Amino acid sequence: MLNSRRKKRGVMPRHKQTGIAASSLLAATLGAMACVPGAVFAQTPSPLGEWQYSVGIPLQKMWQPNIPDWQLRFGVATSFQPRFEGSDRYHLVAGPSIDVRYKDLLFLSSGEGFGVNFAQGENWRMSLAAVYDLGRRAQDDPQELNGLGNINPAVGLKLSGEYVVSKDFPLVLRADIRRYFGGSNGWIGDLGAYMPMPGSTRQFFWFAGPNVVLADSKYMNSWFGVNQEQAAHSQYPQYHASAGFKSVGFGVSAIWLFSKHWFATADGAFEQLVGSAGNSPITRSRATGVADVSINYRF
Repeated sequence: MLNSRRKKRGVMPRHKQTGIAASSLLAATLGAMACVPGAVFAQTPSPLGEWQYSVGIPLQKMWQPNIPDWQLRFGVATSFQPRFEGSDRYHLVAGPSIDVRYKDLLFLSSGEGFGVNFAQGENWRMSLAAVYDLGRRAQDDPQELNGLGNINPAVGLKLSGEYVVSKDFPLVLRADIRRYFGGSNGWIGDLGAYMPMPGSTRQFFWFAGPNVVLADSKYMNSWFGVNQEQAAHSQYPQYHASAGFKSVGFGVSAIWLFSKHWFATADGAFEQLVGSAGNSPITRSRATGVADVSINYRF
């Protein structure tokens, strides 16, 4: 289901090489899999870009008009990530990798949530999904979070859209907006882009691209603000986090097909916290990263 590109030699124009490579490797991997990080913690704030949770999916139907009714993939994943947003300390977490899709219409994914593609064309789709956020617990890093309390787990809704420029230039543009009910009780949005990278083969292919994240003041203050009560019980001074840009980042996602049914994914991302998030006294490091690896089986 993912797009990949076969390396070509010759003197064809660059844009034509890109289109042929993308078409060739997509054809070679029809009915393959979606690149889904898939950890149970996928929706918890992470340096991963939102596009990395659904990478390659909007490219599928451009090369595969007859998508199977059911596409099922299950696996396990591990993630090496910051203990909390802005932390300079890391930990390893693990969980299931799940991706179930029905007729390019309904999906249940540990990365994308549970949703429906309610409007779509050959090179675009609009989706609405129920998502989750596991929040932040003081015990994630007692040394830094003591006195701040917890950000409770919350459910939310996510509206997202993806657009593929063309077969010859398979750049995918993505935008989404999420609203959580409980926890941060805020709005957060993500703008990103990615495309297949050179050097891919029939068994290995990869994608890369940037993203930028914006959030409202409720969300920013939940994660980066320090109210009067928190200041009285923690090591931090009172701090108000304003709405605006939260972070900029860059991600890489790769897939290795090592048998008919088994495949592995690897995802890495860099995030730079900016604005009120970067200036927060809670933030110990503006620059953070994440590395995910999963082993999956497709039916």
